[in-house]
Amino acid sequence: MPRQLLLISTSTVHGSGYLEYCADRIGGFLNGRQPVAFVPYARPSGLSHDEYTRRARQKFEQIGLELRGIHEHEDPAEAIKSASAIFIGGGNTFLLLGDMYENGIVQAVRDAVESGVSYMGTSAGSNVAGMTIGTTNDMPIVYPPSFDALSLVPFNINPHYIDPNPDSKHMGESRETRINEFHVLNDQPVVGLREGAWLHVVDDSMKLEGTGGARLFRPRKDPVEIASDTDVSHLL
Repeated sequence: MPRQLLLISTSTVHGSGYLEYCADRIGGFLNGRQPVAFVPYARPSGLSHDEYTRRARQKFEQIGLELRGIHEHEDPAEAIKSASAIFIGGGNTFLLLGDMYENGIVQAVRDAVESGVSYMGTSAGSNVAGMTIGTTNDMPIVYPPSFDALSLVPFNINPHYIDPNPDSKHMGESRETRINEFHVLNDQPVVGLREGAWLHVVDDSMKLEGTGGARLFRPRKDPVEIASDTDVSHLL
């Protein structure tokens, strides 16, 4: 079965509601596949699993899809195995990955995607689709057993990527600087996904879609700008 991934930089863009700007794309990607297994472990802004799931369920109902939180099942891994699609939402990436390991779903998600189950992530949920979480923007509020992520794609992702502002008086490091620091010790490419952009993967094909574009970072090379609607299958 072909690998099917939708890796979205953010769930919300300025002036738009939760998943509103990409709702049509989500509907087309999932194409009626349900129930969708929702992983609420990232818990943005301290939401409970129930509250986060309720927010996601309301939007998916508007799209015409059934969504179930995997925390509602006695065995989260079994919930993943029985799903037709998986959605991992945003929040804190360290918390998300730690809970994924604790609840035994890391390998379950990998196996499901390999068997053809559609995978969708936003923000932290896209971050964990990469090789490691070493390029997350989040603070390490917990210590997961490993920084190794799902490796659904052979590179890392930096969601919410922001370009350096030459007019800013802020003296802290830019995202570009942080990614260059990552590449001092790591070799995998990093895709900086600007808000409004996403990667759509079907088997061995991948395209950058949405708005905003992205930047590709590789060790010892200058960053490369990637425009929306560009085929980036070579990264797979």
